Amino acid sequence: MKILDIVAHPHLEQSVINKAWMNHLQQDADITVHDLYGTYPNGIIDVKKEQQLLSDHDRIVFQFPMYWYSSPSLLKEWQDVVLTYGWAYGSEGTKLKGKDFVLAISIGGPEANYQAGGSNQFSVSELIKPFQAMANLTGMRFLPIFKKHGVRLLTSGGLQESAEELVKHLKAAY
Repeated sequence: MKILDIVAHPHLEQSVINKAWMNHLQQDADITVHDLYGTYPNGIIDVKKEQQLLSDHDRIVFQFPMYWYSSPSLLKEWQDVVLTYGWAYGSEGTKLKGKDFVLAISIGGPEANYQAGGSNQFSVSELIKPFQAMANLTGMRFLPIFKKHGVRLLTSGGLQESAEELVKHLKAAY
């Protein structure tokens, strides 16, 4: 199984967890790591190149930090321009049908904040519904998400453990 990990972090050089995840994933021959902000610093996305990357892989991963209860803006732009009608959805748009889709999300706050009654009021599963809808519309199989809460407090050992857990999660059979 070929896995495409699309990393969307606008300040990856300052990241601890997403940089650790990316560096660990790059060591696996079955995983292609694709840094959106590194590839497109001007925000202009090569649609054909991105569609080819998607076509060449079986499992698609969006890796990002939780930004304002969603993903960083370039990932949304990527969805808008790459997942086109007639290619990703619509009666002729079947290029992603049957592929697996996974979210790998780093979250600064503790899990208790992300639930009814918590300071953020909503669970992560509620906040990611647009990604599930995207997977549904494009015919991808939405797999369990990988999320790590409280990432600002992780030790170096915790970072390594988290990166190893992510690889296992991405390669798991579902």
